[in-house]
Amino acid sequence: MNPLCCIAPVSLEHAADHLHHHQPPPRILAPAPAPAPPPPQPAAAAAAVAGVLHKWVNYGKGWRSRYFVLEDGVLSYYKLRGGGGGAGEAAAFAAARVIGEGGALRRAREEAAAAGKQWRPFGEIHLKVSSIRASKSDDKRLYIFSGTKTLHLRCETEEDRNAWIDALLAAKDRFPRSLTSNDLGPMADIMLSTEKLRVRLLQEGLGETVVKECESIMMSELLELHNQIKSQQQQHSILIDCLRQLETEKVELERTVVHETKERETHGYANGRQSDFYSVLSGGSTSESDPDTASQVAEVETEEDEVTYFDTRDFLCAESLRSASCRRKELIANGCNGSECVGESVTNTVKTTKYPFVLRRDKLPEPKEKEKPIGLWSIIKENIGKDLSGVCLPVYFNEPLSSLQKCFEDLEYSYLVDHALQWGKQGDSLMRILHVAAFAVSGYASTEGRQCKPFNPLLGETYEADYPDKGLRFFSEKVSHHPVVVACHCEGRGWRFWGDSNLKGKFWGRSIQLDPIGVLTLQFDDGETFQWSKVTTSIYNIIIGKIYCDHYGTMRINGSGQYSCKLKFKEQSIIDRNPHQVHGFVQDNRTGQKVAMLIGKWDEAMYYVLGDPSVKPKGYDPMSEAVLLWERDKSLNQTRYNLSPFAISLNELTPHLLKKLPPTDSRLRPDQRHLENGEYEMANAEKLRLEQLQRQARRLQEKGWKPRWFKKDDDDSYRYVGGYWEAREKGSWDDIPDIFGQNSASPGLP
Repeated sequence: MNPLCCIAPVSLEHAADHLHHHQPPPRILAPAPAPAPPPPQPAAAAAAVAGVLHKWVNYGKGWRSRYFVLEDGVLSYYKLRGGGGGAGEAAAFAAARVIGEGGALRRAREEAAAAGKQWRPFGEIHLKVSSIRASKSDDKRLYIFSGTKTLHLRCETEEDRNAWIDALLAAKDRFPRSLTSNDLGPMADIMLSTEKLRVRLLQEGLGETVVKECESIMMSELLELHNQIKSQQQQHSILIDCLRQLETEKVELERTVVHETKERETHGYANGRQSDFYSVLSGGSTSESDPDTASQVAEVETEEDEVTYFDTRDFLCAESLRSASCRRKELIANGCNGSECVGESVTNTVKTTKYPFVLRRDKLPEPKEKEKPIGLWSIIKENIGKDLSGVCLPVYFNEPLSSLQKCFEDLEYSYLVDHALQWGKQGDSLMRILHVAAFAVSGYASTEGRQCKPFNPLLGETYEADYPDKGLRFFSEKVSHHPVVVACHCEGRGWRFWGDSNLKGKFWGRSIQLDPIGVLTLQFDDGETFQWSKVTTSIYNIIIGKIYCDHYGTMRINGSGQYSCKLKFKEQSIIDRNPHQVHGFVQDNRTGQKVAMLIGKWDEAMYYVLGDPSVKPKGYDPMSEAVLLWERDKSLNQTRYNLSPFAISLNELTPHLLKKLPPTDSRLRPDQRHLENGEYEMANAEKLRLEQLQRQARRLQEKGWKPRWFKKDDDDSYRYVGGYWEAREKGSWDDIPDIFGQNSASPGLP
């Protein structure tokens, strides 16, 4: 028999009472038991509170009665479904202090009695992490902020509201926010004795050597147990520190929200639309919602206990946008255009240019292979420590378009420039710059929902777009590899558009920030010129989550004539329920006076309001007079690339067009063509081959390589030197290199 089998378990506290007389007792450290918690307060101090309150649901349902129960720091609410009767009241509700009276309360008691413990709450709010506020505009309403949602509640009387607020604050005070030192027990010296074990083993007739061995085994086991307890205590300490940090951040966030709310109230902007309207005039971004407005957060209740929120307060809500859009269509139907029906200064109409119809494809080819998506993190993980610029990403992260073709997407709504041309011919410079501003914003509409990156062009790669159905022809070329610069030039009927683009990227861990460098120029035949730069673009959730992009910053459109424009792209926040907003105004260059306001969203529509917005009366609703300038084409093709019909046509290659293109055109790029056809393995192989050629481009550039169709001017920007369309007409591409390394026709061409 093992000699340890006869040892009975002895507690550390009991063993500490006996000391070893023959040798110094072993001494170890162990966590002392935490002090006992203080006795609970009397039941009267923590009595439950119950009553019926009206809770705001949404604009469809409005205020609905709910039965609320406050108990143990948790506010629960129940649906009132009608009916009643039962065996008696539930014990928990019968003992609660009731606030208010009336038929709804009696019905709630009957339902609670009938359901008993089976009556489950529809929602719960933990007051420890919540804040309570009384409404300043309605003496019967109060708000509870939980960090993730806001409860808008209304009582029957002011006395009931005060009673509820007192009860909620009292319950919240019983749960301190900060953690104390009592969360961790102190370390204490504990003396352990093996005297009883020694005596018992000697009684069994064991020798001194065996006794010492047994003592050593026992002490080693106790030391291992001590180490495990110490490790658990360290993990507990780390967890407590994390909780403290989260608690501190939540308190700071709550203080910030309350501070911004109070700041808005001090300015007297009770109406949400008016507040956002005046923020446009000051040049700042709109602040967060005022909790005193019941429509700030509309909560939708369903039988599946799901909660959805809608931002119905902002003057750029969907309802307002649809209303202004319908009003614009009514004006056009009645023979009105531009500002003739909404302003007194302009009475003319703009003439719409008619272009011939050109049949273009409306869908991509059906994929020939099944897609094998790969996570970006798996690629980065396998290349840790390597130069990521030399890592070839699979084509699964690309869309079948190049950056040169993406530049042409900015001209999808080129009809706005045609309208601006006509307004200028009629002498209306204000309507001209309004349409130019809408055109500058419309270039971002195609980025919404596009999660794949375009192909990076090779040095010297070009792209042409001859679109008689839009009355323009476009040409672009990659003019530099380090840094990557793409230059473009477009000729319309009565106007020209050119610019170059260079992106300066910053990696922030979960997102990439792209700061554009370069100036875009739009010049009309009458000499008036407008120049602007693009705003910052950020791509979020590149490692985990759904990828999305946002555009933010200030865009200044400088005009050489009478007017200039300033547009503010509002940055999207994690709590923003109405993103992608654009606000701005048009200013007279001579007087500095604001003469019009622009409002809208870069992915939906843009509107204008004539007149100086700073002289509008208090409470003015800008959407009541807003007129539609531009509206996005919502017809998206159901592909994983979310390409618009216009974008689908950019890479179309017909046999007639193939005969005219130079060997540098993006349509002839093999990996891009294979990806469009759904030939993923071949696309990956070609992309790897072209990436190797791309790495040689820097050496070519260092040897003095210069672009063929663009030249850098004195302003360090690239300008089109001409000659491309003439060479295309002659078909003389003898001096143009085959940068894709192939002499055959484009793959997949029918």
